[in-house]
Amino acid sequence: MKVILQQDIKGQGKKGEIVQVSDGYARNYLLPRKLAIEATADALNAVRLHDKAVKEAEEREKKKLAELAKNLGSMVTKITAKAGSNGKLFGSVTSREISDELKKQHGVDIDKRKIILDEPIRQYGSYQIPVKLGYDISANITLVVTEG
Repeated sequence: MKVILQQDIKGQGKKGEIVQVSDGYARNYLLPRKLAIEATADALNAVRLHDKAVKEAEEREKKKLAELAKNLGSMVTKITAKAGSNGKLFGSVTSREISDELKKQHGVDIDKRKIILDEPIRQYGSYQIPVKLGYDISANITLVVTEG
């Protein structure tokens, strides 16, 4: 019997795959536990439509992220921090602070985990900070740390 898996099943396949299993295994185990549905024409059509909708949503998301990456390249974000006499900051500028300032200054909401800092910023100056947005799309943010 052909079934469409609703969950990953060890030894059978991944969610959404169409697999051939024995009739007894399908009727007595997979179908009652709702781990699979019978592969009828309607069910196959529904799976194809769902896959198509998921791909279209992914394409829209990629376009949106590409546009955001283009906009981020032209933005300059300013952060004020206190420092000692030698220009060394008290504390450091973290990815969370950068994320908060991006939202406050430009209205762009970027998760702090997507902002890549090799090490915290501890000096005044201008920095190019890489941001990984997803789907292999990345951008650079210009960050200016000034005395405040």
